[in-house]
Amino acid sequence: MNLSAEDRKVILDSIRDIKDFPKEGIVFKDITTLLNNKEAFQTLMNHLEDRYKSYDLDYVAGIDSRGFIFGAALADRLKIGFVPVRKKGKLPSTTVCEKYELEYGFDEVEIHLDAFPKKNARVLLIDDLIATGGTANAAAKLVKNIKADLVEVCFLLNLKFLDGDKKVAEHAPVYSVIDI
Repeated sequence: MNLSAEDRKVILDSIRDIKDFPKEGIVFKDITTLLNNKEAFQTLMNHLEDRYKSYDLDYVAGIDSRGFIFGAALADRLKIGFVPVRKKGKLPSTTVCEKYELEYGFDEVEIHLDAFPKKNARVLLIDDLIATGGTANAAAKLVKNIKADLVEVCFLLNLKFLDGDKKVAEHAPVYSVIDI
């Protein structure tokens, strides 16, 4: 199911650009203005629900932290469980972690070892935006490492010129609501 031109405009018009954030030369895509726009948020969530309602998913996993917003809302609509993929040190029980490279150094994400109690759980991984793909790639590896079936990885926005989606596509199909 593709996003209509009208719905694409509603969503894109609700996302503001913040120049030189978090550092000079970067144009940050601020989704807080989408979240407080009930028409835009509902348009997005309706689209995601329509797309994924036939996927027979067991869980939606959201990447820290904005993926939590879209993932939890979508899981509720699909009447399935939600699982957070967190930055290292934020989960209270036994976890597995995956390291990934940043521009200057490394970071890690983790997931509970027992995050998907159902054997061979069908999982959708979601986040708000993919740029270089480091975090999403690590999160995809985590889901697969704990023996879940990673059905697809979804992003609201894909900064195509950075090719991050290509890294993630090595693990599962990638769907972007809007390519930029």
